[in-house]
Amino acid sequence: MNVIEYNRSVDAFSDHIFRYILKQIKDDELAKDIVQESYIKLWENVDQLHYDKAKAWLFKTAYRTMIDTIRKRKYEQKMDEMPHQSHRSEYSDLKYWLDKALETLPENQRAAILLRDYEGYSYNEIGEILELSESQVKIYIYRGRIALKKYIGNPHILA
Repeated sequence: MNVIEYNRSVDAFSDHIFRYILKQIKDDELAKDIVQESYIKLWENVDQLHYDKAKAWLFKTAYRTMIDTIRKRKYEQKMDEMPHQSHRSEYSDLKYWLDKALETLPENQRAAILLRDYEGYSYNEIGEILELSESQVKIYIYRGRIALKKYIGNPHILA
């Protein structure tokens, strides 16, 4: 990949990666940091990658960076015993409950659903990003959708 292709990847993919990460962690500044760190890692590996593989590579790198950041923050939070500070924007009721439902899913199901339903990736592309087989991706998406349906359909939750 050359410098022009690198810059093209920034223009083409950074917004998609940012939305994907933001949807998972709900922290605007942290999502920006993760995207920036992913592009730094891309620049460090620019000679080994081809442009046509950059999108999947960036999503995979951003996902791994997000997981590392979450683990690090959990560890730091346990050490400091600080209460969780929530950042809440104004949501419509539907968006609020969808976000709450997504938070109840295991990480692998949430990641697969966000990549499929929010970002529009194919099962094969999701498998590359999350390092899963296509059948595993389909299973995670199916189980996640069932869990979302149960959560949103429960009248006690929404009351």
